[in-house]
Amino acid sequence: MTHDLRPALFLDRDGTLNVDTGYLHEIDKLEWIDGAIDCIRNFNARNYYVIVVTNQSGIARGYYTEDDMHQLHRHMASVLEAADAHVDGWYHCPYHPEGKVDAYRKDSFDRKPKPGMLLHAMGDFPINRERSFLIGDSQRDVDAARAAGVGGFLYSSGNLATFAEWALADFESGAR
Repeated sequence: MTHDLRPALFLDRDGTLNVDTGYLHEIDKLEWIDGAIDCIRNFNARNYYVIVVTNQSGIARGYYTEDDMHQLHRHMASVLEAADAHVDGWYHCPYHPEGKVDAYRKDSFDRKPKPGMLLHAMGDFPINRERSFLIGDSQRDVDAARAAGVGGFLYSSGNLATFAEWALADFESGAR
């Protein structure tokens, strides 16, 4: 039923939630983007689903394993929990057509700019697509959002919580 649908804030990970250090997988190298935790807490308080959608080609390239990535995500979730914030769903794409690891060397509908991860989330959660949007740091993030039928905003720097408030106001005004 449509009245049970909730909007979602989709967030890219590297360069949006955390500083992009290049194939991040080590907990001790995690550095949150200024305002990232506040952003998530603010949208939790609005009753939005908060969903992370992240390309993780480092897995296909053999730089780290899916288990390494899951350990990092569990750590991020624990930091968020301690700050009274949470991510409802973590979606990743470990595939890349030029990967060195055979099991992950392929093209995938989940790899942004394709919309697979967002569409999977919409299948897993009762998401109101028309009221949902994505914030990411690359054009492929915005392209994936548009392909999935949600708004898309390109974040480059500054406080993520401040940027997200601007994006929400812009999105709700119908400017996009």
